[in-house]
Amino acid sequence: MKATQSRQKSYADKRRRPLEFEAGDHVFLRVTPMAGIRRAIKSRKLTLRFVAPYQILRRIGVVAYEIALPPHLANLHVFHVSQLRKYIADPSHVLESDDIHIREELTVNAGPVRILDSQVKKLRGNEIKTLKVLWDAITQEMTWEMEDSMRQSYPHFFPGKCNFRGRKSLKVGGM
Repeated sequence: MKATQSRQKSYADKRRRPLEFEAGDHVFLRVTPMAGIRRAIKSRKLTLRFVAPYQILRRIGVVAYEIALPPHLANLHVFHVSQLRKYIADPSHVLESDDIHIREELTVNAGPVRILDSQVKKLRGNEIKTLKVLWDAITQEMTWEMEDSMRQSYPHFFPGKCNFRGRKSLKVGGM
């Protein structure tokens, strides 16, 4: 077993090279999309994984780098090399600046797009109201969430006391 592991390691090491950056290089920052109540969105084809190219200011250690971030991300500045991907500048690229809010644990909040359905589950005499929530219209990421926690996290979805029974969907804003 030890010999097999050693052989596999030698095969992998031939193809692997350490990732290093220098001051002035541009890198993408890895983020994890979060849907709803502390639940990570499953990785799909069009799910946001990396955000805008940022410039490296300096190398702090063997695997840590300081990155120049916009003012709204001022609480973050030092990143492990595993959270970075190299970006090669190309003048033909047109990059649009989105208003992305990255949390300290490198997650991006993916808010709900609309509520598709509702149901009431009966468990041991208790009734639990759940809502089918569409989190991403492009990837069609949907989950069943408890109505109480959705009311707390997203009160703008519930302007008054309304029941979703029989409705197809409730849209956010002007979407």
